[in-house]
Amino acid sequence: MFIGMVEAGEPLIQQAIDAMREYHQAQDRGAPEEEVERLRLLAESLFQLVADYQLRVIAKARGKDLPPLH
Repeated sequence: MFIGMVEAGEPLIQQAIDAMREYHQAQDRGAPEEEVERLRLLAESLFQLVADYQLRVIAKARGKDLPPLH
């Protein structure tokens, strides 16, 4: 069950990695500051979601309930 829950998060992890790659590519090509900042915020948000998801998977595997996300 734990492995299945982790695998369920794989698409989200891939999205976060792709967003970080896009952010770095925008920096490298000298994209406008607003675009670079937007991509940075998106990447950070996705990585935070991944971390939150993983914490919830671990908590559930240990039989604990966490408060709902807002």
